[in-house]
Amino acid sequence: MSDALAATSTTRVVAIANQKGGVGKTTTVVNLAAALAERKQTVLVIDLDPQANATSGLGLPRQPGISLYPILTGSAEIADMIQPTAYENINIIPAELDLAGAEIEIARQPDHLHAISKIIDQLLVARVFDFVLLDCPPSLGILMTSSLAAAHSVVVTMQCEYYAMEGLSVITHLVERMRADGVNPKLEIEGILMTMFDARTKLAQDVVAEVRNHFGALVYDTVIPRNVRISEAPSFGKPVLAYDSSSKGAEAYRAFAREFLARFKTKQQTFLAAAARQAIAAQAAASVPLAGAAPAQPAPGAN
Repeated sequence: MSDALAATSTTRVVAIANQKGGVGKTTTVVNLAAALAERKQTVLVIDLDPQANATSGLGLPRQPGISLYPILTGSAEIADMIQPTAYENINIIPAELDLAGAEIEIARQPDHLHAISKIIDQLLVARVFDFVLLDCPPSLGILMTSSLAAAHSVVVTMQCEYYAMEGLSVITHLVERMRADGVNPKLEIEGILMTMFDARTKLAQDVVAEVRNHFGALVYDTVIPRNVRISEAPSFGKPVLAYDSSSKGAEAYRAFAREFLARFKTKQQTFLAAAARQAIAAQAAASVPLAGAAPAQPAPGAN
């Protein structure tokens, strides 16, 4: 990601990722988008999974030629791929089956890890959206790593089961590697969201406790429960907030959106305060005479 663009843009690019499938990743993308939209935030969802579940979850059919794939191959512009949804404040770049071929196309590019970054940078310049949510495929392939290279941060979704904990260590290690290798030095884990929580089982409670013990404040306070309405909503092409607005699943995602926004605003205020301190320090340094500099001489004839 271009540092200059990232510094001046008001758009936050967040990857929702986990290389393990079935952990509530796409469900979280769709419902976080809906909850943010309810709070008057403009959201662009980019569906990067050839299965196109985020696309259908927002009520759109898969359409050949309408995805990130033509943009990556240089045969289309990003503006042509952004599609409206039935929900105010939510737009989407859908996915299609051909997106599976993007792995090969990106690999052929000289700077393949930043292929998606170059596309995202156009959105940062435009400043049309408050948030861009990247629905990453459940793999460790080029689409996933290129998405992380393009993001400001990543939300990791994790099912409340022990096998999912192994996947959590893999994705956190990948984020650390991308920072250390200079692929995306500013990439951070926005937070870890526990999903499919069944309060009736000790296993789910133990997993949540262990993750909180290990990752501390990175784990969101909000926990997404197992909920029939969340499971039913995708078959109707709707977020659960639209399918059953008063369900426990809808309320959980609203709570998550509030917490998500609160964290973002705190980071934004911290960044602005640090920038102000740097500006004041730079101004003060500029006003101090250089050591050893001769004092100014009075003009000829001056008393």
